[in-house]
Amino acid sequence: MLNKKASFFGSILTAFCIILLISGCANRQNPQGGPRDHDPPKLLKATPENMTRNFKAKTIQLDFDEYFKLNNTYTEISMSPTPAKLPEYKIKSKSVLITLKDSLEKNTTYVINFGKAIADVNESNVLKNFTYVFSTGPHIDSLSVSGTVINSTTQQKEKDVTVMLFTLKQDSTLFGKKKPTVYATTDSSGNFSLNNLHPDDYRIYALKETTPDKIYNKDDELIAFNKEVIHLTKDTSNIQLKLFKQEPAKLRIINSFDTDGKLTFILNKRLDDPSIKIVYPPDFDKYKIVDFSKTKDTAMLYMRNMAFDSLRIAFYDKNKPLDTIAKRKRLKETFQRNMAFSFNITGDGKLKPGTDLIIRNNYPVDVFDAGQITLKEDSAEVTNFTVEKDTANPKNFFVKYRWKQNDNYIVDIGENAFTDIYGDKNKRFFKKFNIDKPENYSLLTLAITLPDTGKSYVVELLNENKDLLRRDVIHKSGNLVYKNYLTGKYGVRVVYDANKNGKWDSGNVKQKTQPENIWVDDTLITLRANWEQVTPITVPKEPTP
Repeated sequence: MLNKKASFFGSILTAFCIILLISGCANRQNPQGGPRDHDPPKLLKATPENMTRNFKAKTIQLDFDEYFKLNNTYTEISMSPTPAKLPEYKIKSKSVLITLKDSLEKNTTYVINFGKAIADVNESNVLKNFTYVFSTGPHIDSLSVSGTVINSTTQQKEKDVTVMLFTLKQDSTLFGKKKPTVYATTDSSGNFSLNNLHPDDYRIYALKETTPDKIYNKDDELIAFNKEVIHLTKDTSNIQLKLFKQEPAKLRIINSFDTDGKLTFILNKRLDDPSIKIVYPPDFDKYKIVDFSKTKDTAMLYMRNMAFDSLRIAFYDKNKPLDTIAKRKRLKETFQRNMAFSFNITGDGKLKPGTDLIIRNNYPVDVFDAGQITLKEDSAEVTNFTVEKDTANPKNFFVKYRWKQNDNYIVDIGENAFTDIYGDKNKRFFKKFNIDKPENYSLLTLAITLPDTGKSYVVELLNENKDLLRRDVIHKSGNLVYKNYLTGKYGVRVVYDANKNGKWDSGNVKQKTQPENIWVDDTLITLRANWEQVTPITVPKEPTP
């Protein structure tokens, strides 16, 4: 007979094993995380309270709703007015403890600005422009300055820009040397607000930094300023600051010998008509070949004769001497070179109809043998084509032929077809391509109406990525015609060319000159396939300062 007691305990044991099995399976599942946290830390309590009057404390405790970190503490956090001994900032659990190390002035409003220092631990969400304000007297300063920051060249509003205020007394001693005590960061709409200010005369600046030190001290940083002094006696709003990259006063050149022996020069500013001369060794200038970039701020120098241990190189702009630099190398130093080719063909192997095929070498070519270059049209070799050297650039060669639509081409560059200036020869190389369809290209006409025909304007056509495609200087209303442009979206930008030099001129902080005004058409032009399109462009009047 079955033992009922044993049966009961057996059932319990079976149920327990099933529970363990289910629990074990559940434990092996990956955790399902909740939605990502996009909120920065929030202040729960301040001791003493924010906006405290008759402040007498030596320490301040700020309690937040989550764990956080302090980034760049003594760069991002400032206290205004700045005491001789800076406060100490420490994190304790979810709180920041501020210990004041110096005595405070009487009847004075103090603002501790945390900038972008406070961020949560997990997602690094930043609590921007958080301030703690207190006064050692019965009154708290409450004046404010607000406005917008835009980019001069794009006319777009700029986020995460530091807007800084200096009193006139501070302006000459602090700007460009030390970080400001009064500042704020623009929001996603480019807006800013500087609060709890006392009546005074101020200068205002905006800075788009490359390094977070809040000091304008680098050529590649964007700067903006208001020429007029702000006489702050009441709230001031609607200030517009236009960011620009200031042209460096002095030419600075970064140079290096590449592994293949050429010299690369990166300039800190764009030149108008640059040139280079070898001043040492004597009589070596005749061996040079210089290739400047389209932007005229980068140069590559090739020497036909490498038998030197040093070079002295002079830089000119419009034949005006700018700088001379020296570069050393070992007399018998060796370099490695591999000749390579590129072509004016799209990524999908298309050549623009009505154009020559361009063979681009990566080194200047001394000798080429056209007989070593063959061309096949649908697998059949053709002979009625020519290869011509570009007289303006010894790296480039033009393959001229009456290309046919729908045919496939192969250009075969035979071994030793090209010999560069160092005596190196190429390896055999093939390139397949065909001719793009003419219907993929269209004719665009801009019918431009100018507000003042007595002035100069620079009209720039941009692609969808805002890359400059063409620039035209005009002085009267009329048509600009763009032939054989790919279908796609295009934009128009117009420079109000105040000094009539045919280009956009930047501003200068020291000289208190603003950059030339720019207008950007908000509407993109959609160029359809195989189409002749006329688009009216009405340039508005130049904005007054």
